[in-house]
Amino acid sequence: MPPRRTAPLPETLKAYRHVWVFIELERGTVHPVSWELLGEGRHLADALGVELAGVVLGPPEEATRMAIAAAFHHGADVVHLVEDPVLAAYRNEPFTRAMTDLVRDCKPEILLLGATTLGRDLAGGVATALATGLTADCTELAIDPETRGLAATRPTLGGSLLCTIHTLACRPQMATVRPRVMASPRPDVSRWGRIVAHPLGMREDDIVTKVLDFIADDPRDKAMLTYADIVVAGGRGLGAPENLRLVRDLATVLGAEQGCSRPLVQKGWAATDRQIGQTGRTIRPRLYIAAGISGAIQHRVGVEGAETILAINTDPGAQIFTFAHFGIVGDALTILPALTAAFVQRRAALSFPAALS
Repeated sequence: MPPRRTAPLPETLKAYRHVWVFIELERGTVHPVSWELLGEGRHLADALGVELAGVVLGPPEEATRMAIAAAFHHGADVVHLVEDPVLAAYRNEPFTRAMTDLVRDCKPEILLLGATTLGRDLAGGVATALATGLTADCTELAIDPETRGLAATRPTLGGSLLCTIHTLACRPQMATVRPRVMASPRPDVSRWGRIVAHPLGMREDDIVTKVLDFIADDPRDKAMLTYADIVVAGGRGLGAPENLRLVRDLATVLGAEQGCSRPLVQKGWAATDRQIGQTGRTIRPRLYIAAGISGAIQHRVGVEGAETILAINTDPGAQIFTFAHFGIVGDALTILPALTAAFVQRRAALSFPAALS
């Protein structure tokens, strides 16, 4: 195969340097995806030989200063700060204005945001305003050695394929990454860097939208899959909706979260917040048990960050066995109750040791 030919980077784009990560600060809390992106951004910046910057947009409060410090602890060399009371609550107009002004002034070559509700909204507004490319829901980021450009990989065609996208003619190169796709770096509290403050240049009267009230989501009965240490999930191999109780029983014994594959949501067997995969939740648990799940790409991209994957499937050729750490070829309807019973016995032995004679 002949080597790929690439056109030289236009002179107007050579002024763009450095890797930026948007630090998602909302109502005094930084979303953990920000630290995950700083870890990945560190690899990209080191490959390019440039600085890694965090971008903090927020009100003049203690939480904003804490976000700055944490950005340095997680790998940032510099923090670009826009601090203004107008940024106390997220609204697309002032946040997009702040970010686009920063990009035009400082010219980063790569800008990464979390694929959260807030991050997706902001990324779309910024990419549109700057007329640049945006690759959404990436599962892998790398630097192309030939172009020194960002190679952003994401699922496509309903999750059946992975494609790598290059933004060759525009800057910055933008990408969003869902929480838990990338590993979070270990913070180093001794790290520090420089802070570059920028004005917002907007007043409250300039903004059409107003925040009248904030009503938080009710977390009761909601799946908390994204940051769970242990997840047990079921797929079509369970055969019937009532068999999901076997997944639930094992999850209860392990103190785990219960999940499922996309077909179960499509059949109406499970709620959408239990779905794991490209169009559901991305997880990085210490242990993931998948029962009756085939392991198509759509599901794989949501679980391959798990430390240990145990797959249970009757088909020895199932795709999930190609990336699982351990596999059991057998009927989940038999194996799940056996695992549950074994863990119950083990827990009882640890909790109530036999009396010494």
